[in-house]
Order: sequence, then structure tokens, then C-alpha cells
Amino acid sequence: MSEFSILGISGALRSGSYNRMLIREAARIGGATSYTEADLRLPLYDGDLEDAEGIPTSVQILADQIAVAHAVVISTPEYNKGISGVLKNALDWVSRTKGSPWLGKPVAIMSATAGRSGGERTQFNLRLSLVAFRPRLLQGPEVLVGANADQFDENGQLTNERYIAALEQLMEALRAETTKTA
Repeated sequence: MSEFSILGISGALRSGSYNRMLIREAARIGGATSYTEADLRLPLYDGDLEDAEGIPTSVQILADQIAVAHAVVISTPEYNKGISGVLKNALDWVSRTKGSPWLGKPVAIMSATAGRSGGERTQFNLRLSLVAFRPRLLQGPEVLVGANADQFDENGQLTNERYIAALEQLMEALRAETTKTA
């Protein structure tokens, strides 16, 4: 496949987030020919809002981005032993859209956290949250970037060879997954 479009989803809203840096590194290392970064600044899911106004435009844009990307890369911090509220909110909203955009979509997950574990619990929680959507979720290699403040240079690129190697392997697996039929 010569074209390889990636949608990057960061579970952190902060512009300088290490998880944003990590999804950008995934796109760069993975050789994405097109990269889009999702905007998770969505209204809180509210059934009354949905009943009154339908699916918000920002949510539909996200669902459409998922649907058209060859693959999705999600990186999330670990908040209180789970995924961030903003990421969970986005998953909840997209589940309300038509067309099942996650169905059969190749997805790689990763995390960058200040702690040593690199986000093992958040990745487990994210896997559980994605199961209902039936994406083609890669099982590894795991990319768990611990002590994240020490792992990126001033340009936002990973410096730790172990993390770079794991990310290269994960992105190679993701690219290969996009060539398989669902």
C-alpha cells in the first residue's frame, strides 16, 4: 500500500502533551503519507442534547475521520488508573453515530505517562472500551513510554532507543494490518 493515512487520537487535550508527541512520532516513524490529528474538544455526552440537536458536528467530523483513515493510532495518559475522561467521552459520542466507523478499523494503542509503568492500566482500560466497536486492535508490541518528560527531545522526537524500536515494530504491524482484508 503506497497510501497510508493515519488518524492520531490523543487522550490529552494539552497542546504540549507527550501523548500528542507520541502519536506524531508514530505517524512519522510509520511513514504515514497523510496524518490527521483528531480534535477531542467535544461537548460532554448528554442524551438530552442528542435528542434535542442530534449528533454535534464536531462528533460527526471525528466519526468521519475514523471511517476514512487507513488506520488509527491512540495514545492516552493514565488518569486515576484509567483512560482520560476526554477520550472516554469521545468514544461514547462516536458510538452514537451511524455507520460503525470503528468496525474492522486497524488500531494501535500506546501511552506516555510520568510514572514508570508507562500506562499499562490505561491501555488495558482502553482495550476494554474499544472491544464493543470491533476494530482490528493490534495486540503488540506494547509501547509504554514511562518517565515521559525525559524521553523526547526539543523537537518532540523520541530519544530512547528501546521506545523507538518498539514504536517501529508497532507501526510496521499496523501498516501490515491495513493490507489485510477484514
